[in-house]
Amino acid sequence: MKKWLMAVVFGSILVLGACGGGGASDNGNDTGDGATEDVAAAEAIYKDSCASCHGGDLSGGAGPSLETVGADMSADEILDVIENGKGSMPPGLISGDDATAVAEWLADHK
Repeated sequence: MKKWLMAVVFGSILVLGACGGGGASDNGNDTGDGATEDVAAAEAIYKDSCASCHGGDLSGGAGPSLETVGADMSADEILDVIENGKGSMPPGLISGDDATAVAEWLADHK
């Protein structure tokens, strides 16, 4: 029972408290219509909510690598995973416009 409880507590800490920090970076995708800001916002949301499991560089860790997730999944499919969870990933870690922005950003990683 103690091992199970410790696993739950540790898992909760990872999900809720171990956020990957850092600021947004400009990757040069400025199309003149605000796309650079969108990319920077999506990167910042990812770093705050996803990097602790998927790695700051998308290479994976406790969660799978997302380096080429866009080659296998559309933005809508990625959004579905973000909203509903999959495997050990809990649902709803990010939602609304933030989830859509991250899904679209990840879909560009092919």
